[in-house]
Amino acid sequence: MNWLVVAVVVAAGAVVVIKIPFTECAANDSRRVFYFKAACNFPDIRKNCRVNEKFQSALRRFDEENSRDPNSENGRPRELLYAERLTDWVLKICPDASEPLRLAARCQHICRWQSPRENYPMTRPGYLKWRADLKKFHAEKSGAILCEVGCDEETIRRVQELNLKKNFPVDAECRVLEDALCLVFLEFQFAALAAKSDDEKMVDALKKSWGKMTEFARAEALKLNFGEREQKLIAAALK
Repeated sequence: MNWLVVAVVVAAGAVVVIKIPFTECAANDSRRVFYFKAACNFPDIRKNCRVNEKFQSALRRFDEENSRDPNSENGRPRELLYAERLTDWVLKICPDASEPLRLAARCQHICRWQSPRENYPMTRPGYLKWRADLKKFHAEKSGAILCEVGCDEETIRRVQELNLKKNFPVDAECRVLEDALCLVFLEFQFAALAAKSDDEKMVDALKKSWGKMTEFARAEALKLNFGEREQKLIAAALK
């Protein structure tokens, strides 16, 4: 049997691919017109469309919230840019990333500026408390938005699990997210932090990041374009 594959653009830019069997008209029909046998399960298509629409709506809402960041980088809201970079790395590491993983990447640092480091004691315990509270804040914020756009409970639970990095490193998707977080740091934040930090502190931070990364992520990290000092710091961390 021959098949025709048709891509139909529906609401919210979602694309539904329909595979339809066809038979040719009678040989004496000079126009060679084809007619199609109905082979589409339209209720299922509508269901998938609704699911995809919720996914797209959640991404838009995450971006809207991050667009409010008063801090800018390269002329754009910092957290919006961060979310895009994290998403790019997740998809580079895992091109077939699930929707919950892609959603988690988009909201991992959502509205982070609302809980600045300065609100906590400038000590190691203060830093750890700030980081722990941030995870909860991001998970609560993402959960509220996912609920708002109508996502199911399982999707909300899974995105929040990834926000909180539960079951790391056993959870494979959590490992992908952690790899992406480390790679965003190394590509876009490492040099700026190194410029205002001593070597010992940076080497320690690099060792911790390297220890959390998979071999694939480490290989990707070594392909990045580092300055001379950053290269020396990485070499020291990998000794």
